[in-house]
Amino acid sequence: MTLWFVFALMTVAAIFAVLWPLGRGGRDQNQGSEVTVYKDQLAEIEHDLAAGLIARPEAEAARVEISRRLLAADSSESALVPTSNLKWRRGAAVLALVGLPLVAAAIYVPLGSPALHDFPLAQREREAARPGMAQSLENLVAQVQQHLEKNPNDGRGWNVLAPVLERLGRFDEAVRAYRNSITYNGESAERRSDLGEAIAAAAGGVVTADAKTEFERAHALNADDPKANYFLGLAAEQDGRKDEAANIWRALLAKAPADAPWRPLVQTSLARVGGGGTMPALSDETIAASKEMNDGDRNAMIRGMVERLATRLKQNGDDVDGWLRLVRAYLVMGDRDKAVGASTDARQAVANNAERLRQLNEGLKTLGLDG
Repeated sequence: MTLWFVFALMTVAAIFAVLWPLGRGGRDQNQGSEVTVYKDQLAEIEHDLAAGLIARPEAEAARVEISRRLLAADSSESALVPTSNLKWRRGAAVLALVGLPLVAAAIYVPLGSPALHDFPLAQREREAARPGMAQSLENLVAQVQQHLEKNPNDGRGWNVLAPVLERLGRFDEAVRAYRNSITYNGESAERRSDLGEAIAAAAGGVVTADAKTEFERAHALNADDPKANYFLGLAAEQDGRKDEAANIWRALLAKAPADAPWRPLVQTSLARVGGGGTMPALSDETIAASKEMNDGDRNAMIRGMVERLATRLKQNGDDVDGWLRLVRAYLVMGDRDKAVGASTDARQAVANNAERLRQLNEGLKTLGLDG
């Protein structure tokens, strides 16, 4: 209502601006013209004649001449003023009163919309800051959410939205999206484990009872699901059952492909719960053999293996798993300076490969060397 009132005031102001000069155009039109001058001269002649300043014959001759000029001037001015002047003004007034609003309405109706809400300030700032660029991920998420508000049964939309929300750190929303994805797409081991991961992330990395339930459901659907197995091991570790966690992760690694991207994470987690002074990165066979040795021989064997590993990594630095084993070995042996040096060398070795560098940083962070 306020907007229409403003529009009405603007229309009245525009009409007034048009009618104002039309109303003033005919005022005192003959003021200062030749007709007025000649009329004044006739009055002066009558005044001079009455005062005796001029003789009657001269006054009569002057009156005739001025009257002739007066008639000529009056005829000339009448010809200059159009007889349709009044009609023209009335036509212009009608056009201003009716035409202007009609023209304004004809332009505004197809282009404007008084009911359209304003854009949020944050969205205007984002759009102004990035002219000509593709819409940001946040804007795309907002569009998908608007679509899902109108089409809440669109399982494919929930399936797409959930991991994006989780990547943006909006974990509570991601949990809701994963639940809807399961509702409208049906359950699977992957969807259940993704939901459990989102619940754990929302809890700050703690595998809560709800998250553990989801991982157990995923494991029941697919016993080899890597994410479910990893987090079930993490739940066991957080509950203080490190041996159980180690068994879960060892079984997971035994079935894992050699190039599985999550291998370094599982291996570092296994090393974290391995404990003791022995070398957690060693194979089960090597660890069993080392138990038959005395402490001196066992330490010498471990150091020899570590040195061979370090030499190999200097020749082939692309082995992220090897670097993590080396760093972990130095930490187990209590040589933190060498562990820090090895982590620096590892980052330099894989600096040109973004994915390997990411895996390395995640593993180092787990080991407490994220600086």
